[in-house]
Amino acid sequence: MTNVVAWLLVMLCAAGTASAQGAAPAAAVQTQTDEYTRYELLSPESASFAIRYQVTATMAGAKFYFNPIRKGSVATGESVVDVMTGQQLRFEVVSGSEAVKDPLMKVEDSSVDYIKVYLARPVPPEGQARLLILKTYKDLKSFYHEGHALVFKRPLSVPRNSVVLPAGYELVACNVPSQVLAEPDGRIAISFLNGSGAEVPLIVKGKLGAHAGAAAAPRPPGSAKSWEAPFEGETERERLSERAHQDREIVYLLQQPETHAFRLYHDYTESRPGVETYFNVVRSGSKVSEPSAYVLDTGEKLKTKIMTGAELVAAKMDVGEPVDATAQVVVIPFSPVKAGQSTRLRISETYTAAASYRVEGDELVFDRSLGRPRNAVVLPEGWYLLASSIPTTVTQMADGRIRLDFWNGRPGAVDVLIKAKRRGR
Repeated sequence: MTNVVAWLLVMLCAAGTASAQGAAPAAAVQTQTDEYTRYELLSPESASFAIRYQVTATMAGAKFYFNPIRKGSVATGESVVDVMTGQQLRFEVVSGSEAVKDPLMKVEDSSVDYIKVYLARPVPPEGQARLLILKTYKDLKSFYHEGHALVFKRPLSVPRNSVVLPAGYELVACNVPSQVLAEPDGRIAISFLNGSGAEVPLIVKGKLGAHAGAAAAPRPPGSAKSWEAPFEGETERERLSERAHQDREIVYLLQQPETHAFRLYHDYTESRPGVETYFNVVRSGSKVSEPSAYVLDTGEKLKTKIMTGAELVAAKMDVGEPVDATAQVVVIPFSPVKAGQSTRLRISETYTAAASYRVEGDELVFDRSLGRPRNAVVLPEGWYLLASSIPTTVTQMADGRIRLDFWNGRPGAVDVLIKAKRRGR
């Protein structure tokens, strides 16, 4: 079950009980987020593909995570890694009837088998447990020959995916709008985001004709910037990075518009050995206050400090990019990252930006450039949506507020213009 479906179940349960005074709270279910799957197609004759499934368990207190084995697929070579520490985790394959005995799995499908993962630590309150699940599937219905072409045909419910063709195969068909990227060894990959919450019926076809071996290696992307634009664009390296695999996301919680303020939180993963500080440079026109941060993997609270660019220079702290002397920078120290490990942070701040967030007549206006692949904006209590310039998915939260999700699979930012009006009653 995807995180979207799990969230909807929780919301439906909550809605059904909210009107009954003294009713029992909604039953907890297994939930997850940040799902990403990479399919590496092996030879078509094998009908097999290697899977790297990244997922984050989010139900507080959970000690296990259950990953379903899809019907029709034969799984081999399973292993599970705790992404925070890089350590292998204990797991076992259990039947569906055994899996649903876990209180968090009561609503799940009892007719399939599951990989039952023993988590390295219980999921902390408001925290996460990041996993990498490795396995190889053999599935004659999903991966096969059709004439001279190989075909990978599979409905995918995970929101972020990539498919890598075998060496020597060129891409000749893909029915889902996707980035097309070359692996360092020359294999061709497609990658896409799907924020709809529904399955995508992916069909990818390839034919022999591409180089293999040393001749297939592409020229590494360079630092030249896009020239065909009214302004200097991103570098070739940035434009050809895999958008779907990027795991940075942000949620804007708009306060009442008269304040020009919005609370936001964003998640960030650091995996570079030795790094021990995160610098969040506040964009021009915004003022930051009330920063806080914690480690999502453990719940550890972190200290934060607001400094100016000039203060950073005086302290000989390297942000890694040019910073104006008067710019605000939120500085967050944490334990140095060890080789093979990573740390995921959740950072919360309040921004005040009169130019971005304002009132015009009786309408709320939120006008801001959003740069991450996954962005969400939550309207303040009592307001309904009038307009969104960028295509978005819309949901109503349990407390009645409206949430807009902007998933941007293209390199670069989207300029979002949102308008809203107070509800009549």
